[in-house]
Amino acid sequence: MTRVLNSTSKAPLSGETRSVVVFLHGYGANGADLLGLADPLSEHLPDTLFVAPDAPEDCAGAPMGFQWFPIPWIDGSSEEEAERGMTAALADLNAFLDALMVDEDVLPEQVVLFGFSQGTMMALHAAPRRDDALAGVVGFSGRLLAPEDLADDVVVRPPILLVHGDADDVVPVQSLPEAADALQKAGFEEVFAHIMKGTAHGIAPDGLSVALAFMRDKLNL
Repeated sequence: MTRVLNSTSKAPLSGETRSVVVFLHGYGANGADLLGLADPLSEHLPDTLFVAPDAPEDCAGAPMGFQWFPIPWIDGSSEEEAERGMTAALADLNAFLDALMVDEDVLPEQVVLFGFSQGTMMALHAAPRRDDALAGVVGFSGRLLAPEDLADDVVVRPPILLVHGDADDVVPVQSLPEAADALQKAGFEEVFAHIMKGTAHGIAPDGLSVALAFMRDKLNL
């Protein structure tokens, strides 16, 4: 049985929802942590609803935050616990997305997943395994989980933008080319990348601008 994800949102400036951006936050954060990005983005995406769910589990490493799944080298969990957590969170996220699209009367090609760090891991794992391709995936400062399984598991191949800071000391920047390589080997034809110079584990203005251009293009705005 899936868990219901609590979420916060920012309504479209125009008052009419023609597309949806779903923010997936990082380890130990919450939905509100990324929803602030809706402010600079919404003026360029006026018909877009921005939604930011909280991950389903309390985070041991950050008592006020949430996690999509345990991370063994941070919280001391086992690999089995991490895998079980990720599988459960994947079901939760897919149920959330399915319900959201029904509630907002939008199609998969009107929805973008926008992840940061662990949220990127979730987005890159979920989107290729869904029945219908989303408009695109934006992944900041994350990595591709189980790249060796992707070619066998892939169902759809949505466009993907990977963005990473070259001074990231949490998730190494090398994770970007590794993910891009695995995606391309699995048949993804639209894989784009941007390196944020001098940026640590975060989202810099140049990266956000690239993400905005990508979303406007893939949402046909």
